[in-house]
Amino acid sequence: MIRGAVPSPNIWRNPEIYEIENLAVDRERRIEHAMRTTRDWDDARVLDIGCGTGFHLPRFAERAADVIGVEPSRGLIRLARARCAALTNVAVRRGVAQQLPLAEGSVDVMHARWAYFFGPGCEPGLAEVGRVMRRGGVAFVIDNDGTRSTFGAWFRRSLPEYDPAAVERFWSARGWHRVPLDISWRFDRRSDFEAVVRIEFDRANADQILAEHPGCEVDYAVNLWWRRY
Repeated sequence: MIRGAVPSPNIWRNPEIYEIENLAVDRERRIEHAMRTTRDWDDARVLDIGCGTGFHLPRFAERAADVIGVEPSRGLIRLARARCAALTNVAVRRGVAQQLPLAEGSVDVMHARWAYFFGPGCEPGLAEVGRVMRRGGVAFVIDNDGTRSTFGAWFRRSLPEYDPAAVERFWSARGWHRVPLDISWRFDRRSDFEAVVRIEFDRANADQILAEHPGCEVDYAVNLWWRRY
């Protein structure tokens, strides 16, 4: 394992199920719309930190000049490269947030979604983001909002030590802005919903969630954090 990598308990172990989750999250692309309202990536250089299987890379590549995905897992890198094999403006590199394989001042837009930047403890990665961002560039971090929504209640129940107020203080103190967004999980089949719940939560919490929540859709709140450099 590459030094500094923090294994993800969901996508690293179950990339095929995480793909189902990616397809079910925010089908209306509200996160993407909110990002573009702040800073679009037309003809820009985009960095996706913790790109996983590269799910978001083709979407950025539709408008960006070039897109770089950084990911520590060799297995996920292979999947991301296969996904983007026909896209000449996409590259996937092995690396970690704390030591990005990019030159200083070379990135216009940074994107990290549910990867590494979870508040206190991610300072080394933020320092690297500051190093690689161009003047006027914008960095985006997407994370769960544990203060509201059905999914937020599940999240807080599974991580009772999580302190949303402390996380908000962390980002605000460093000059980041918060955009609260209401999205959803929407699955085509109940079996897909159940499979994803079981990679996102421990067994006891997953059993409770599945017993109390029927259907295939869940309201979900996230925070889009952003900063201009």
